[in-house]
Amino acid sequence: MLTGKQKRYLRSLAATENAMFQIGKDALSDNLIRTVGQSFNTHELVKVKVLKTCPVDPKELAFDLSMNTGSEIVQIIGHTIVLYRPLDHPVILLP
Repeated sequence: MLTGKQKRYLRSLAATENAMFQIGKDALSDNLIRTVGQSFNTHELVKVKVLKTCPVDPKELAFDLSMNTGSEIVQIIGHTIVLYRPLDHPVILLP
């Protein structure tokens, strides 16, 4: 479980990054979940953009993505989701 201080630090890192994935009208597919899960093999912080055409609420998508990928929700702001899962040898050193 991330502390508030750790989440603030991760949010500051994610603010300058572009979204790695977009979720559109198809919402969550098995392929998308698998791809996001695989991205955690090389990245600790993943940013996902939920398009306006997506019929599912971003909070629900964030919860489903975090449960299926074993990651933690750092932030849900508007239509953007930030997820975190540490690597075996973490690159991001949390405060």
